[in-house]
Amino acid sequence: MSRPTKYRRVCRFPEVIEFYPAGENTGEPIILTIDEFETVRLIDKEGLSQEECGGQLGVGRTTAQKIYETARKKMADALVLGRTLKIEGGYFDLCNGNPKFCCKQDCRKRQVQTEYNIERG
Repeated sequence: MSRPTKYRRVCRFPEVIEFYPAGENTGEPIILTIDEFETVRLIDKEGLSQEECGGQLGVGRTTAQKIYETARKKMADALVLGRTLKIEGGYFDLCNGNPKFCCKQDCRKRQVQTEYNIERG
């Protein structure tokens, strides 16, 4: 029996969820999951190592590496084959600003939650 998939911790939902090729669309859209998107964001945009990314997602380094490889292949397929890329689904929990959930000190949700709690007293 295989091990159940562990939910990944995702900081925020993507602002843009569909990308279309200019010109004619060829074939079914390619689906990039939310956790795959978050992995690419953390490694390529935020500059985290695969180990740091795994820590943020709440998975091991090898799992983060596999997620990253799958995501990069899907993005390459969308670009090379001229297909729509949709971001949806996956196994994830969205950040709620709780310090136990998110390891980033500059987490926007954590800052908003802190400000809200200070104002409420």
